[in-house]
Amino acid sequence: MNALRNVVEVFFVFLRLGLTSFGGPVAHFGYFHSEFVVRRKWLDENLFASIISLCQFLPGPASSQMGMAIGFFRAGILGSMAAWLGFTLPSAVILVLFGFWFSCFPGDVGGWVHGFKIVTVAIVAQAVIRMGESLCQDLWRRLTAIVSTALLLLLPSFSAQMSVMGFGALAGLAFCKHLEPAHYSCAYGFSKKWGLFFLLIFAGLLCFLPIAAAVGGHAVLKLADTFFRSGALVFGGGHVVLPVLQSQIVSQGWVTNDVFLTGYSVAQAVPGPLFSFAAFLGSVSHGHPSGWIGATVALVSIFLPGYLLVIGILPFWGSLFRWKYIGPIMAGVNASVVGILLAALVTPVMSTAIHTYGDFLAAAGCYIILCRWGNLRWTVVVLLAGVGLLFHYLR
Repeated sequence: MNALRNVVEVFFVFLRLGLTSFGGPVAHFGYFHSEFVVRRKWLDENLFASIISLCQFLPGPASSQMGMAIGFFRAGILGSMAAWLGFTLPSAVILVLFGFWFSCFPGDVGGWVHGFKIVTVAIVAQAVIRMGESLCQDLWRRLTAIVSTALLLLLPSFSAQMSVMGFGALAGLAFCKHLEPAHYSCAYGFSKKWGLFFLLIFAGLLCFLPIAAAVGGHAVLKLADTFFRSGALVFGGGHVVLPVLQSQIVSQGWVTNDVFLTGYSVAQAVPGPLFSFAAFLGSVSHGHPSGWIGATVALVSIFLPGYLLVIGILPFWGSLFRWKYIGPIMAGVNASVVGILLAALVTPVMSTAIHTYGDFLAAAGCYIILCRWGNLRWTVVVLLAGVGLLFHYLR
C-alpha cells in the first residue's frame, strides 16, 4: 500500500510541475532542485547533481530523464513511469489541442512567446546561483565553473560540453582529492541484470524498428521509427532535436515548414518538456495516423529511448560510487555542470530574451519576486509572463 501511495504521490507532484515548469531543461533543473532537494528532501545535493551529470551524458531529453530517475528513486519502475506521465501530460495535451485548433484556424502566435522567455531568464539565473552555492564551495571548483563557462561561450556545441565535463573530471582529480565519495544504491532491488535488459530493448528497437518500418510499410511503424531515432541519437536536449525533426518531418511532407515553426513557437511557451513538441507534430501529420493516435505514437516513441537508457544505466551508475576516485571526479564534473548552466543562461536564454532595457528590468523583477515568493512559483510565472508580454508590446 505504501508503494502504491508513493507512486500516486510521484504522479501528482510531477503533474503540478508539468503544469508550472516553464523555461526548458535548464529551468526544469531549478524547479526540481527547489521541489525535491529543498522542499521535499527526497534527494540530497550530491545525488541530485550526480543525476544531472548522468542525464547530461545520455542522449534524450535531460530534464525528463532526470524526472524519471527521481521517480525511480522514490517509487521504483512505476514511480519512473508516473514521473514521466505527470510531467509530460500537460504540455502534450496543450500541444495536441493547439494542433486541432491550428488545423481549423491557422495563424501566427509567435509574438506572445517573448513574455515567457523573460521569465525564463529569472528562473535559470536562480537555478545557477543556487547550484553554484552548493556545488562550488571552494576556489578550485569556482574556477572550474568559470573556465567551463568561458570555453562554452567560445565554442558552443555538444562536443564542447562533453569536453568541458571531461575537463571538470580532470580538475576534480587534481584539486579535490580530499573529497570522499558518497554511496548510493538503487532503490527497490533493481539489479544490473534488469538494467542490462532495458539497454538490450533500447538497442533492439534502434536496430529493428527501421527494418520493420521499411519491410512492413505501415504508417504507424514509420512514425514510430522516425521519432524513436530522433530521441535516441540526439544529445543536448529538446532544442537540439528540433532541427533533426525538421529535416525528417518537413522534408517528407508530413507537415509544412510554417506549421512546424508555429508549433515550435508554442512548444517553447508551454510548461513541461520541449520533447512534447512531438505530440503536436503527430497530431497534425499528413499521410500518417493523426489526431490523438498520431500524437500518442510520436510522443511515446520520442521519449522511450531516453527512458530505457536512464533506467538501464542507473544500476551501473550507482555502483560507481564505490570507486575511490568518484568523489573528486564528480566534484569537478558538477562544477563544470554549473559552468554549463551559466553558459546556457548567457546564450541562448538571455541572448534570445533580453533585447531592451525594459526586458532586463522585467527579468530582474521576475528574479526578485521568484526569490521572495518561491512557494507560489506557478502564480508568479503566470503573472510575470503577463508583465513580459506588456514590455514586448510597448517597446
